[in-house]
Amino acid sequence: MENIALIESFSEFKDDKFIDRVTLMAILEEVFRNALKKKFGSDDNFDIIINPDKGDMEIWRNRIVVEDDEVEDSNEEISLSDARKIEPDFEVGEDVSEEVKLVDLGRRAILALRQNLIAKIHEHDNTTIYKQFKDLEGEIYTAEVHHIRHRAIILLDDEGNELVMPKDRQIPSDFFRKGDNVRGIIESVELKGNKPSIIMSRTSPKFLEQLFFQEIPEVFDGLITVKKVVRIPGEKAKVAVDSYDDRIDPVGACVGVKGSRIHGIVRELGNENIDVVNWTSNPQLLVTRALSPAKISSVKLNDEKMTAQVYLKPDEVSRAIGRGGHNIRLAGQLTGYEIDVFREGVEEDVELTEFSDEIESWIIDEFKKIGLDTARSVLEQDSDDLAKRTDLEEETILEVVRILKEELED
Repeated sequence: MENIALIESFSEFKDDKFIDRVTLMAILEEVFRNALKKKFGSDDNFDIIINPDKGDMEIWRNRIVVEDDEVEDSNEEISLSDARKIEPDFEVGEDVSEEVKLVDLGRRAILALRQNLIAKIHEHDNTTIYKQFKDLEGEIYTAEVHHIRHRAIILLDDEGNELVMPKDRQIPSDFFRKGDNVRGIIESVELKGNKPSIIMSRTSPKFLEQLFFQEIPEVFDGLITVKKVVRIPGEKAKVAVDSYDDRIDPVGACVGVKGSRIHGIVRELGNENIDVVNWTSNPQLLVTRALSPAKISSVKLNDEKMTAQVYLKPDEVSRAIGRGGHNIRLAGQLTGYEIDVFREGVEEDVELTEFSDEIESWIIDEFKKIGLDTARSVLEQDSDDLAKRTDLEEETILEVVRILKEELED
């Protein structure tokens, strides 16, 4: 294969991979120098001239002329007789530049050249993709479903880059078909070997935060700040927002008239229930707002232990806890306090841990998971609802209820 034909075939990569001219020349020279090292032992005395735009290349070997019987290194020295075959007037001590044709390297070396070039091009391509997506970490991105696997979906963007969305990064209600466009955030980008691994997520709180940036003009313009986002993906979320302009109601601006602004975000997240909370640096007030829609009577904080005792009227308790304990759990995550709920006006109540002799600890833990940690908090719930919200059998729940009732009646 002639030099020009080989370069033309290599130049195809420039168009396919959108590699700039300087980078392609650097890659080509590196590949050729590696081939020269293998063939001649060293490339220090070679000049490589490449013009990928025109599709031509020249390789020149520079050697010093020595007497016929004094050649010690045939790569760097040339005998006087051989030098005069190139030019008849060469003398000992002069420099000789001789063009090296690719065919002189041998067919196997030429094949290796092409393979090495492909590897280098892919390596460059992967590095470029890695840097491109690394800069996009935390940003919303859209890609098309290419393949659906049991534990993940594989997506391709418009440039053919592969992204992965694992099952645990999908909202439980998500259902995708091949060809669907999917929005998520670029959660992480890593180089595994030489190949970039791009993970997309729809469950990250950052995704919800970025949706606010896209859908709420005041957030995009910086008039409203998203202070913190906590989520139980597909179920419920709480977003704390603040405004430095007293004339702007941050909650009202984010929700919109009759929820018009936030509706698109809710729909994107599979009808996830989103509470928008007005941020405050007053921790007592923040705990009160975080437990919305429940109406709080009073709050006692222990800043050292980061615990909050919240007192409510009995009919407000279930609102504070929320379905499946979601409301109180998210309120704790939003405020940073471990929140305990107490019923106002109810003097007699007993912590569930006091029943450890009669009720197994793992059963008590199941009730605590949904925010029920006292006898009355359990008794105020419907048994069927408790069975749905916990992993407990109905018989177990009824037995617990019997034990608690007997204690309070006594």
